[in-house]
Amino acid sequence: MDIYTLTAFFMWCTIINGILLIFWTIMCMLVPDFVYQVQSRWFTISRGTFDVVIYSFLGLFKIFFLFLNVVPYIVLLIIG
Repeated sequence: MDIYTLTAFFMWCTIINGILLIFWTIMCMLVPDFVYQVQSRWFTISRGTFDVVIYSFLGLFKIFFLFLNVVPYIVLLIIG
């Protein structure tokens, strides 16, 4: 695998995961009650616990997104 293929791979990973992160963040900001209702059908969870779990999930996803997608992509751009 050459550096250009790897750069294209990380570019698309960054784009797709960035779109997912933005979508989930917007959903949790604009329609939090809908997100809670959908999730509470599957899992018995209080609203306060749900808010902590969603906030933690988004934060962890953002950290993984930055370190596993964005940073390698930028490094490959610099190297290439």
